[in-house]
Amino acid sequence: MPDKPNVLLIIVDQLRADLLDGRLAGIAGLRNMSALAEESCTFARHYTVAAPCGPSRVSLFTGQYAMNHRAVRNGTPLRHDTPNLAREMRAAGYDPLLFGYTDVTQDPRVLEPDDPRLLSYEELLPGFTEVVRMRQETDDTAWREHLTGRGYKVPDGMALYVPDGETVAAPALYKAEDSDTAFLTDRFLVRMEREPAGWFAALTYIRPHPPFVAPAPYNTMFDPLKVPQPVQSQDNAPHPFVEALQRTKRASSTVEGFPNLDESEETIQQLRALYLGLAAEVDHHIGRVISWLKASGRWDDTILVVTSDHGEMLGDHGIWGKDTYHDAAFHVPLMIRVPGEVPGRITGMTESIDVSPTILELVGARVPDSMNGTSLLPAIKSGSGGRAVSFSEIDFGDPVSGTALQRELGLSAREANLAILRTETHKLVHFAGSLPQVLHDMTAAGELRDISESPESQAICLDLSRQMLCHRMVHPENTFSRTMVVDGGVKTGSA
Repeated sequence: MPDKPNVLLIIVDQLRADLLDGRLAGIAGLRNMSALAEESCTFARHYTVAAPCGPSRVSLFTGQYAMNHRAVRNGTPLRHDTPNLAREMRAAGYDPLLFGYTDVTQDPRVLEPDDPRLLSYEELLPGFTEVVRMRQETDDTAWREHLTGRGYKVPDGMALYVPDGETVAAPALYKAEDSDTAFLTDRFLVRMEREPAGWFAALTYIRPHPPFVAPAPYNTMFDPLKVPQPVQSQDNAPHPFVEALQRTKRASSTVEGFPNLDESEETIQQLRALYLGLAAEVDHHIGRVISWLKASGRWDDTILVVTSDHGEMLGDHGIWGKDTYHDAAFHVPLMIRVPGEVPGRITGMTESIDVSPTILELVGARVPDSMNGTSLLPAIKSGSGGRAVSFSEIDFGDPVSGTALQRELGLSAREANLAILRTETHKLVHFAGSLPQVLHDMTAAGELRDISESPESQAICLDLSRQMLCHRMVHPENTFSRTMVVDGGVKTGSA
């Protein structure tokens, strides 16, 4: 591997880990990513530390827990001077190229009030060179221009994602060769073909993120009758948070054009099949990227990282989306291929905040003190490693207008958040509001049963609560916490 290797970071939006290793892997058949896993170091218990899209991506790129960067919602600004992967790679001599999007809301303190960058949360992480402008919720995107140039009558806004037919299984109005996934891959390959060695690129696919609408043949690629049905809880009654989610986040939220979509088993299985079709489409185009790396002679000079920002519930426990504490929303794939390193499978827990420190160490760049994550390079080299605990957060409030979930639970915006602590054996969910804790024994029924109210679990809840408190105390915002101004000037320590 050269002194300045190429680095390609691929982020697939809303991709569950079990599509590659778990319950859905048998039917999903993601052959290109599965083949890549055989050539990579894979991390079997990798968790994002935040959801939804904006907070999760901010955490990945800054290496910080949400409790530190505080860009905790889609639309919550990130402080403009927060160190991040793109800026550090630029300082290391790379031109960070972005193909896709980052969903980072801009700091209004450093922009004029009428700056167009303050009109949407779907904005650019500072440090990146935006090669292809891709957005989902705004009309000013390169893909929409492409569709118009190809002769499509492109509707405004989210109407672009309404199926071209009477059912949710109808195909998208665009052909597969013109989809957002195909377009982004085409633009990536055209640009990178002429890029000189020593590049860093982030390729970020929106799919299989909703709306669930797929071009032919992906809309009918999977038989709904053969897709495993959603997982159902064994609890006698759902937790109040889950019950509120089931009422406020319906299956209709995953599609456009069907506001009164029924919740029948047939509909649910069809939506799950569409999700698999969209994932298969992304897998096909990742295969194109890998084939190009190999055919162009760049394969042995390129560090390749493939991951996701968060998962998708797909109706498990009666929930859709990712605003919950279940593993389907937080457990995501991570594959890191480093030329010359032996492939392997790491079973210890890792976190999305570990991705940026790993990339920085791999290219010999400085890892900022502000980053809470830990480089995974030692684990890649040794074939083992991981964390004793992992920690994740969700803020499900809205300080401006409130959310439906917030109103259902009677919580203020300050109270509308939760934290998750995972150990080798248990998972604890703690709510900032008045909701009861959730405890899962992952060596027994796991998420199928909440055991928090059993008398024998009280000591476990107390111990995990203590561990969660300690974890937060050990990982505060760290920009200057290792820095001291002493006789002789500014000194930074590592203790």
